[in-house]
Amino acid sequence: MTAALVSIVTPAFDVAPFIGDAVASARAQSDTRWEMVIVDDGSRDGTALAAERAAEGDPRIRILRQANAGVSAARMAGIAAASGDTLLFLDADDWLAPDALLRLRAALQVAPGAVAAYGPWAAVAESARPGDAPLRLKAGPYPAGDILRRLLVENLLANGGHLLARRAAFDRAGGFRPTLRYGEDWECWIRLALEGPFATVEGRDPLLYVRERGGSAYRRMARDPAAFAPAMAAIWTNPTLTARLGPQAAAAIRRRAEAENDWVMGKELLRHGARAEGLRVLRGAALAAPGLKRLALLAAAHTLPALPRRLHGPFARYPETREV
Repeated sequence: MTAALVSIVTPAFDVAPFIGDAVASARAQSDTRWEMVIVDDGSRDGTALAAERAAEGDPRIRILRQANAGVSAARMAGIAAASGDTLLFLDADDWLAPDALLRLRAALQVAPGAVAAYGPWAAVAESARPGDAPLRLKAGPYPAGDILRRLLVENLLANGGHLLARRAAFDRAGGFRPTLRYGEDWECWIRLALEGPFATVEGRDPLLYVRERGGSAYRRMARDPAAFAPAMAAIWTNPTLTARLGPQAAAAIRRRAEAENDWVMGKELLRHGARAEGLRVLRGAALAAPGLKRLALLAAAHTLPALPRRLHGPFARYPETREV
């Protein structure tokens, strides 16, 4: 393991049109103390070749190939090949801000007891390129310290591209579970939070730009209540978690988490055009966990046909895209 080196681990499956931006964003980092391990997870569209072209001449970037085994297995293969003492999980269709590693590393340095640091990110259109205006900015505020209870209710991270984890703490937590196909990152962050506190990055500028691809497998699964079940089972059968919380608190937090899952599912149903079903699910989620912001969003969701598209916010329909 190499001290002060950030290992960027990037799983990649059928992302040939996008992976060049991810690689370019790593190469553009103001902090040059990094390596990048790309794991081509059985792509069929020339992803590995596109990655090779983007990485040409840079010895810090390695490309591994494996038969398709899923995102968690790909990440774990990348981790096994990584040598840094910190880890960042950049999805192959996203890109980093040029100062992302510098800011994340600084946040960890001033919080020596923290197991990870995270901060702002922005959503961008599927067709966006670096420099294009984001659709939405998720600037926070993000909780710092012991975030376990907040994290159990909702995944505070878009993905691992705006989180820098200490390798030792990540290894103790056990890494990603290859058996999980949806919510695998959330379940992993929860086990990481059991290891210690999180630090937050200063400022509102995004660390990460996340493509919103309505046709992705992840977005499809978010519409299906059955997709949430394996991750929820893994989370709530963790004996370390139940021992930390106690049975009564665990039951109450789980009910709130189930309502949050329903809210996510309702939003995705709306965004994929299933208006009646989406509104039904959103109403149930708001009833189970009411709040002023949520009730305001629910009211807005019911008036979407009367609003211009630019005001649809988190309920905006995805463009018609090929599902992958």
